[in-house]
Amino acid sequence: MKFEKISRRRFLLYSVLAAPGLAYAEASWVETERLHVRKLRLSEAKPGCRVVHFTDLHHKGDRAVLEAVVRKINALSPEVVCFTGDLVEHAQFLPEALEGLAKIKAPMYGVPGNHDYDSKADFGQIGRCFAATGGAWVLDRQTATPDGRIHISGATCLRGRPPAFAPVLGGKSILLMHYPMFAGGLAGEKYDLILAGHSHGGQVRLPFYGALLLPYWVGKYDLGLFRVPAGPLYVNPGIGWSGTPVRFNCRPEITVLEI
Repeated sequence: MKFEKISRRRFLLYSVLAAPGLAYAEASWVETERLHVRKLRLSEAKPGCRVVHFTDLHHKGDRAVLEAVVRKINALSPEVVCFTGDLVEHAQFLPEALEGLAKIKAPMYGVPGNHDYDSKADFGQIGRCFAATGGAWVLDRQTATPDGRIHISGATCLRGRPPAFAPVLGGKSILLMHYPMFAGGLAGEKYDLILAGHSHGGQVRLPFYGALLLPYWVGKYDLGLFRVPAGPLYVNPGIGWSGTPVRFNCRPEITVLEI
């Protein structure tokens, strides 16, 4: 087979024309499945607690991704696992999602996201799955790990702000919520860690610019670590995707936080 030698000018032209397609392929076929583990230490003092945070699973039957998430979480040996909403977009995928999450080997605590409500997911099933790990599905209430060292508060999506929880004496205090913007409205409460999801980090982030589009109830808290009056807030970009199956410069993430 003979190949025609192309000129430098034509080569550059072809490269420019192909770039959008290659970028889309990278975004849709690679970054949507390349799990990133980010590690953060929030204090210079010796950490007293190792938390793994994941969110926005949006399970759609992609069993391999689900198994990879569970495998990586277990390999990190957390003291507690926190989930901040959107297990599924369609209730038909809930049994498979819970079958996978049941294999997590640490107490798992979570709150629902807007898609969990929209899909009419069975919160009873979810609660039983989380309880079987030693954790809980925390709906506008406060609970504690079996050893009493970590206090978990959970906010649903049904209010304009999280409820005011009683102060915790001793141990670490963590607040779980789906909407990051809620964190800016906390008044008087203090937490060692606040965790949120929902934003997906925008899914597509341009260098030197950031997210192209963000959902409601995100505000300026689009991705990463923020300092709010109630404590450190971490917004995780999530595991799955919603809408278009694209992630660019915004890989799926599992976060390890030492507090």
